Amino acid sequence: MQRTVTRVLLALLGLLTAVSGLWPTLSPMGFYQDFPGFRHGWVSMDSAFDEHLIRDYGALSLALAATLIGAVVIGTTAVARLACIATLLFTAPHFVYHLAHAGHYAPLDRVLILGSLALTVLVPLVLLFVPGRRVSSSVTP
Repeated sequence: MQRTVTRVLLALLGLLTAVSGLWPTLSPMGFYQDFPGFRHGWVSMDSAFDEHLIRDYGALSLALAATLIGAVVIGTTAVARLACIATLLFTAPHFVYHLAHAGHYAPLDRVLILGSLALTVLVPLVLLFVPGRRVSSSVTP
């Protein structure tokens, strides 16, 4: 069984991933122009608009969100670890890309981008090593 901290962090990652998946799936141009919504358009500052690529990013993010939230619902340590590995397979290369391509952003944007992406790598990495909660077997007389 998962520990409470594992479930909470997986649920939080899942919800954030769902939001970042719904937006480009439903409004690729809006996501391109306005993401993250509170600063300059980070996606539009990085590359040309490609509706196919943005919709694929959204759909894959939704699939990852379903995996993360499913891990919370199922509740086993093995499934939580599988969800963490799936998350790392997406977030680690994404983070590495932005490490190498963040120079054109304003300093605050660089910190926000790299800091938030670093968390998407660190949280599942740490959760991989959180031991599962032991289930006590009830003994019936």
